[in-house]
Amino acid sequence: MAFILDDRNSLANTFLAELRDSTVQKDSMRFRRNLERIGEILAYEISKTLIYKSNDVETPMGVAKIDLPAERVVLATIMRAGLPFHQGFLNYFDKSQNAFLSAFRKHHKDGTFEIKLDYISCPNLDDCHLIIVDPMLATGASMDVGIKALADYGTPKQLHIASVVCSTYGYNYLKRLYPEAKFWLGAVDEELTAKSYIVPGLGDAGDLAFGSKLQD
Repeated sequence: MAFILDDRNSLANTFLAELRDSTVQKDSMRFRRNLERIGEILAYEISKTLIYKSNDVETPMGVAKIDLPAERVVLATIMRAGLPFHQGFLNYFDKSQNAFLSAFRKHHKDGTFEIKLDYISCPNLDDCHLIIVDPMLATGASMDVGIKALADYGTPKQLHIASVVCSTYGYNYLKRLYPEAKFWLGAVDEELTAKSYIVPGLGDAGDLAFGSKLQD
C-alpha cells in the first residue's frame, strides 16, 4: 500500500510548498522544521495502522480506559538529510528505538555513481515495526542498500518506507523489491533526470538542511 499526503488537501500542502520553494529554502532552519512537520504527520498516519491494547489510566477523579499502542517501533534514518525528518517521527513515536545509517552517492568521472554505506548503528529488529525514513527517494538505491544492511539485525514484523518526495521510478523499484512494505509519502514526482535527480523535486535536502558539502 502507499499513503500519499498530497492526494488529499490538508495543511501539509503548506509545508510541502515551502520545502519546494527556492526562496523559502534559503532559511535552513525553516527547511529543517518543515521536514520535521512532514515526519510528524506521517508518524500520526502510521500510528493508525498499529495494534492497540486497552489500558487503565488513573485520573484524579477515577479510572479511564484508553487504548494504547502495543507494538514495538524502530525508527531508522539514512543520514544526513534524514535527521530532521527522523526527528518528526521521534516527536510522536517518542518511546521508539532508533537506527542510523550513513549512505552517500560515490560519483565517478564518467557521470555514474554507486551507493556507499560506511556506518550503521541498530537495535534488534525482530518482530518490530521498522520505519526507515529518507526525505528523497530518487532511484531508490540508497533505501535498498539501507534495508539490506538492516536485515543483519533481525526480521521486522512490518516494514514501513517513508519519504517526503519520491519519484515514480523509485517507488516502483522499491515496490518490486519489497512488495510487503507500506509506503508513506509526501508527494510523488514523475520525472527523474539522467543524473537521477527528481523533477520538480526540491533540490539537495542535505545541503538545504545543513549547508553545502565538498564533492568527492
